[in-house]
Amino acid sequence: MTTVLGRLLAALPLVLALGGCAAAASTASVTRQDTVVLGVKADQPGLAERASGGYRGFEVDFGTEVARRIGAKRVEYRTVTSEDRERLLNGHRVDLVLASYSITPERAAQVTFGGPYTTAHQRIMVRAGERGVGGVRDLAGRRLCEASGSVSTARIVQGLGIRPTLVPAASYSDCYAKLRSGEVDAVSTGDLVLAGFARRGGVRLVGDAFTDEPYGVGMRKGDLDGCEAVNKAITVMYQDGTAGRLLHRWFEGAGLRPVAEVPEFHGCS
Repeated sequence: MTTVLGRLLAALPLVLALGGCAAAASTASVTRQDTVVLGVKADQPGLAERASGGYRGFEVDFGTEVARRIGAKRVEYRTVTSEDRERLLNGHRVDLVLASYSITPERAAQVTFGGPYTTAHQRIMVRAGERGVGGVRDLAGRRLCEASGSVSTARIVQGLGIRPTLVPAASYSDCYAKLRSGEVDAVSTGDLVLAGFARRGGVRLVGDAFTDEPYGVGMRKGDLDGCEAVNKAITVMYQDGTAGRLLHRWFEGAGLRPVAEVPEFHGCS
C-alpha cells in the first residue's frame, strides 16, 4: 500500500504540470497563432456580407489587415451574429470578432475589446416615402424592428424612455426586409450598418444621430497581449492611411463622413 501511495504522490507533480499546460494553451494570446479565424457578419452590406462564396466589406478588410499585422500567416472567416459572438469567441470557434460589435460594460465583462476601430452613430432608417418619422421622438407608438442580440433598441426604450412597439427580427437584414414589406415602420442602429442597406434602395436615413457606438475588436477575455497588439495595429493603420482608404472605399456615396483619425481607445482589461 505504501508503494502504491508513493507512486501516486510521485505522479502528482506531473499531473499538475499537465493541467497547467492545458490551462496555458486554452488562454494563449491570439498573437501566438499562425492561423486566425475572423468572425464577421454575413448580411450587412458595406460592413460585412457573404457573396459568391466569400466575405466582403469594411470589417472584413479591416479585420484581415489587423490579423496580419499582429502576426497571422493565414486568416480564415466564420459567420457570427449579434447573438452568438461571445459564445463563439469563448468556445474558440473564432479568434477575433469585427461585427458591428459595440463596446458596452456588459459585453466587456465577457470578452476583451481592442479599439474601437471606428465609431458609428445611431440613427433611424425608414421607407423612402415615409414622412411621419423625422427623429427618434417620433418612434413613440410606431413599430420598431428589434434585431436579436442587439442593444440598439434598449438605447431608445431604456436610455431615452421612448415607447415604440418592438417587432423582433433575426438580424438587421431581416429588419430591412420587414421595413421594405411594411411590417415595421423604422429600424434604428449604427449609421454604418444602416448606410449599407440604404444604398440598396427603397429606404432612407432620417433625423440626427443620438448616440455614439464604438465598434471594438472582440477577443477572448483576458488576452491583454492580443489587445495591446490590436490597438497598435489600429493606430498604425490610421497613421499610414490604410484605415482612411478602407472607410472611403466602403462608405463613399453613402451620405456618411466617417472620421479618419485614430479613435480614442477604451483600454485593455
